[in-house]
Amino acid sequence: MKTESIQQIKADLATINTRSDKRIYQWKKDERSGVQQALAQWERRIQRHEKELALLEEMQLFENNARAKGHRLIVGIDEVGRGPLAGPVVAAAVILPEKFQLLGINDSKKLSAKKRDELYNEIQNQAISIGIGMVDHNKIDEINIYQASKLAMGIALEDLCFIPDYLLIDAMKLDVKIPQENLIKGDARSVSIAAASIVAKVIRDRLMEDYARMFPGYGFENNAGYGTKEHLLGLEKQGICTIHRKTFAPIKDMC
Repeated sequence: MKTESIQQIKADLATINTRSDKRIYQWKKDERSGVQQALAQWERRIQRHEKELALLEEMQLFENNARAKGHRLIVGIDEVGRGPLAGPVVAAAVILPEKFQLLGINDSKKLSAKKRDELYNEIQNQAISIGIGMVDHNKIDEINIYQASKLAMGIALEDLCFIPDYLLIDAMKLDVKIPQENLIKGDARSVSIAAASIVAKVIRDRLMEDYARMFPGYGFENNAGYGTKEHLLGLEKQGICTIHRKTFAPIKDMC
């Protein structure tokens, strides 16, 4: 039998995501160093794959428990933008299908910008419905950031195409007559909340990049409005701009 080339083995390994493939056992007997290096790389990849599968399964527990109680349209809700000195707070509500499969999903803060963008596109493709809620800097100053976050979540809920029958919310309770579960650090524990976290984060970051072109000098494209050194230096040099939150320090001392 003709010996497979190392290049062909590498190409085959790139398509294998299970340890049960019989070819793995055959290649382990191959004494060529190139084959063993390829297998070592495959082993590292498969370990990452298995870890992501385990995490996805763990993060679906709250959704599965809700379905076991008879709920079908389960929505995850989260917000981003409580801490920045400028810009809106943005919330997302996401209803995922029961057979949702998307490896790598996690709390948006734990992901790179590139990974968030990739997952955002997949969530858009797979979600049953996505709702967005946004509350601007003026309203934040008027009612405070906690109430603004709650308001944004309510707007996102109303923006859905369907009325959900169960809510999974990241550390907040909404005043609606729908059964709900409030999870501390829910964006790292529930796949639906994690999806909402990613959607809200990507939308807000892109908005702040637009604002960076309108209000240069604060580094909004890099800091999304958070109080980084670049942002504080911009405030010192230029003063405040239209989208700054006037009730947030140090801005309130500059008004």
